[in-house]
Amino acid sequence: MPLKLKRIYEDAAKGDGVRILVDRLWPRGISKEKANVDEWMRDIAPSNELRKWVHEDPSRWDEFKRRYFKDLREHTETIESLRKIAKRKAVTLLFAAKDVERNNAVALLEYLKRGM
Repeated sequence: MPLKLKRIYEDAAKGDGVRILVDRLWPRGISKEKANVDEWMRDIAPSNELRKWVHEDPSRWDEFKRRYFKDLREHTETIESLRKIAKRKAVTLLFAAKDVERNNAVALLEYLKRGM
């Protein structure tokens, strides 16, 4: 089944499948009801330090991904759980970042696709 990305501020759609929030912090200004999140996997989000580090200088994107992928290898149970869900159903990874091209969900999707 496909893995998709979506900003959590966008309306939920039937085609989203299982909606999984992959940010460490709950997004500002959105209620849990409006978010329509099926699961919140905050453990696979980057550390606050790493998130702030890349936010300070977006040119660090490639190094961010390298460090984040290294961190993800320590969360094999959560990653495997996510992969199992994605094999059975459509999954939408939700994120709050304004930058839709460089954020942890984009990096996580790349990581998952490499291992699927």
